[in-house]
Amino acid sequence: MNHSFIDCHSHIDSLLSRLDPRVKIVCFLSFLILIGLAKPGCSRCLVFYALWIAVLTGVSRIPLIYFVKRTLVVLPFILFTSLFVLLSKPGNPVLQYQMGLLQISISHAGWILFQGVMIKGVLCVLCLVLLTATTPFPQLLAALESLKIPRLITMILSFMYRYIFLIEDEAMKLWRAMKSRHADGPRIVLLRALANMIGILFIRSFERGETVYLAMCSRGFDGTMRRRHSFAIKRRDWVFLLNFAAVLIGIQLLDNFLGK
Repeated sequence: MNHSFIDCHSHIDSLLSRLDPRVKIVCFLSFLILIGLAKPGCSRCLVFYALWIAVLTGVSRIPLIYFVKRTLVVLPFILFTSLFVLLSKPGNPVLQYQMGLLQISISHAGWILFQGVMIKGVLCVLCLVLLTATTPFPQLLAALESLKIPRLITMILSFMYRYIFLIEDEAMKLWRAMKSRHADGPRIVLLRALANMIGILFIRSFERGETVYLAMCSRGFDGTMRRRHSFAIKRRDWVFLLNFAAVLIGIQLLDNFLGK
């Protein structure tokens, strides 16, 4: 079956793909922190961040449609989270809607905060897509271990990424079997079959996990993952790091200057 790997474009030769993974992690993590700390009403700062992401996207040479597809996958979760902010912020109402005994009121402050959370969420997703799409996943895990991230976390991420595609294959096989047996059945039968399918998938995943663990123990697994990747920061990495920091500092200074 066809799978959508998060590092399927990491083979593209570009400036970002040639950088040390540790440098990219530090740069994009700092970028994510600044995006999260931006004030919701600070539209200029978010626009500057979006322009910088657009420049990095062009440098990465990754097709634009890839970023659109990845963002659309996460967009419903961002929207669902932002709706709570939209409805819970008190203030002067700009829109009121009566639904039976329930009255929905949207304030101006809530609307501004909603827009800020949505824009921040999309920008953060684009940053993560840039990081993962330009770095092979094994190198990304090795770089995280090199940055002293707990080995347990990197090991969990490694196993999750390695075996989630097997679980996806099992789910697709069960789905096709269910559709072939209940093609024209009533909805209640389909829902019952779907619940049974989820239970079977959980049991098969648990059994596969036990089998894999026993197989690893029989081959001498002692709880450590041996990495073959060695990193060395080169001149271009330092140049990119300094330029990245200069751009972020320049955005902050420019935003403060225009805000006066």
